[in-house]
Amino acid sequence: MKKLIALLLAVVMVLGLVACGSEASAPAAEGSAAAEGSAAAEGSAAAPAAEGGQTVGIAMPTKSLERWNRDGEYLKNEFEAAGYAVELKYSDNDTDQQNNDIANMIADGVDILIVAAIDGESLTNTLNEAKEKGIPVISYDRLIMNTDAISYYVSFDNYTVGVLQGQFVIDTLGLDVNDTSKTYNIEFTAGDPADNNAGYFFNGAFDTLKPYIDAGILNIPSGKTTFEQVATPSWSTDTALENMQNTLASYYSDGTILDIALCSNDSTALGVAQAIQSDYNGGNTPIITGQDGDIANLANVVDGIQTMTVYKNVSDEAGVTLVLAQAILKGETPDAGLLSSLKAEAAYDTESYDNGTGIIPSYLLVPWTVTKDNLQDLVDTGLYQWDAANKYLETVG
Repeated sequence: MKKLIALLLAVVMVLGLVACGSEASAPAAEGSAAAEGSAAAEGSAAAPAAEGGQTVGIAMPTKSLERWNRDGEYLKNEFEAAGYAVELKYSDNDTDQQNNDIANMIADGVDILIVAAIDGESLTNTLNEAKEKGIPVISYDRLIMNTDAISYYVSFDNYTVGVLQGQFVIDTLGLDVNDTSKTYNIEFTAGDPADNNAGYFFNGAFDTLKPYIDAGILNIPSGKTTFEQVATPSWSTDTALENMQNTLASYYSDGTILDIALCSNDSTALGVAQAIQSDYNGGNTPIITGQDGDIANLANVVDGIQTMTVYKNVSDEAGVTLVLAQAILKGETPDAGLLSSLKAEAAYDTESYDNGTGIIPSYLLVPWTVTKDNLQDLVDTGLYQWDAANKYLETVG
């Protein structure tokens, strides 16, 4: 037990994070990001730039989800280390605020914009203004829709995130589409309808599991089989909690077994896990999936509450964005040749992501599955300060 507690405490000491699902600050980030800290969080510009005085405008959705704090700080650190000035804005999941933040950065004369949209449909007019002023725009992590102002898209292979979750279920339960002797119950929790990625996550998982659903091996007692039925606005933990409580009350109160709660990300997985702990009457521990590698969820993985998470190394995503932005600012037209300049594994895609005005050239990084059994792989990224974790792993390994 002492070893487990030590590991849990160590998990909390994550580098590069500013908050854990709240506005509270986390321990100092790698490269002393937290020490540079609060000024960046409020969007202050960095020291004078060495790259010809060029300024990068970075628009993040919110500080209330852990992962966006990581993204913002990693991006800021990467660009400042390369000699650029940075304006970093968080918009509190308010689309009007994000439009205002971006408009202000355009007025400030930033040389390039990196935008993780709150709502991919809401930025058309503002980004068209950026295009008119000759400011290139990189759509970061979430594809921005219905504007030809977007130069490139940097993200992970979002469909594969869902595939990894679905395949984890198949492998863990040893499912065989030709063996219907044992059946399981599954419920889905998807993400924010305003987030273009959410559909990819859900579809990747659902498509992977559909043969087993069609064969009757996986059953969905609630009958909620579409993205719209299981979507979670703003990826809200509280909404996911409430939705799962309602599902459990309506379909599982008689002791019906829930075997799998497939959650598209970690913030929704937190809510689902809370509901299962408080409202579930079955005697088993359901498989719970997630995505992002948030601190609280890693602790739940260690503690056996959440079964897995799909980890996306946002430090790598920031690094790819830097190399891409540098090429654009030099007047180059990046293509697949840029891949040789990247430190992270990625693919160049010119087929998959149509934002309504045409295909957006995309650089897609590779996600991977993290469980209690391969936490060492996460430690090995160097992004987590896990001295106590290493001692624990050495003891048990």
